[in-house]
Amino acid sequence: MHFKLIVAFVEDSKSDTVMKAAREAGATGATIINNARGEGLNKSKTFLGLTLESQRDVLLFIVEEHRSRKILETISKVGHFDDEPGTGMAIQIDVEDAVGVAHQVENISHEIEDEL
Repeated sequence: MHFKLIVAFVEDSKSDTVMKAAREAGATGATIINNARGEGLNKSKTFLGLTLESQRDVLLFIVEEHRSRKILETISKVGHFDDEPGTGMAIQIDVEDAVGVAHQVENISHEIEDEL
């Protein structure tokens, strides 16, 4: 079984919504890194030296490759990544090898066979 790593940078207020949608699209879980910070095309605004920007969470999903595109598109849609600037972004990367995913393989192998 081959996997992809989906890395999503999401406004912290949308993390739960994105996680729920990703699970419904086939993700079996994620690792969440809180309080990340990013800067897009426009510099962040400041007030008295304090940055006025919302915090981001980084969501890391290791997903079976046949489900990855659907999950990526779902994350984008729910997070409004292409609709509103600064709401977030997501990428997917090929995973060459992974350990600690035997439980995931066991749970989804029959589902993947049926989908193919």
